[in-house]
Amino acid sequence: MLVLRAAAPSPFVRKVRIAAAVLELDDRIEVRAADTSDPGDSLRSQNPLGKIPALVLENGEVLYDSAVIVEYLDWLAGGAKIIPGDPALRFRSLTRQALADGIMEAAVLLRYESLWREPEKRSERWVAHQSDKISRALAAFETSPPEELSDVATIALACALGYLDLRLEGAWRAAHPRLVAWLDLFSAATPSFEATRFLG
Repeated sequence: MLVLRAAAPSPFVRKVRIAAAVLELDDRIEVRAADTSDPGDSLRSQNPLGKIPALVLENGEVLYDSAVIVEYLDWLAGGAKIIPGDPALRFRSLTRQALADGIMEAAVLLRYESLWREPEKRSERWVAHQSDKISRALAAFETSPPEELSDVATIALACALGYLDLRLEGAWRAAHPRLVAWLDLFSAATPSFEATRFLG
């Protein structure tokens, strides 16, 4: 049994869980909670960065981060399932995954700024810097919404938008109607998107 070290709110964990479901591998994965702020959590010995997700293989080897894990899962499922085999399509998909991952990274950093820093120590410049990343990436996706619904890039994008809904109260929606419509299509076609939604 594979073990996924995880925290339910993480968009990167959600990406791995949705990929596993799309690839019909979710029954081979045990999701085990990790506390990234706890020095005693075994996560830090599994991933020296102390970050999630981390996938513990049956031989004890550990894979991280989410991009590596989903590539491994794609290979495990036979290859070229959610990561295209054709080079032109493959690198386009991987690049779009990186853009969606960047939205998630910036949004997580915004969350940490409000969670970990006292109000008087928060940096408006830092917040603006991360917010601008999100805005530019959303604009790029709004200009050219994905046509696919089940590749690694679209899974990552759906998780990024879901995290913006969770942490930034869906403020992105008003200015991005084409992405809103696309996310509705993705959600309808991908039951694991709703099943992995964090409601806390």
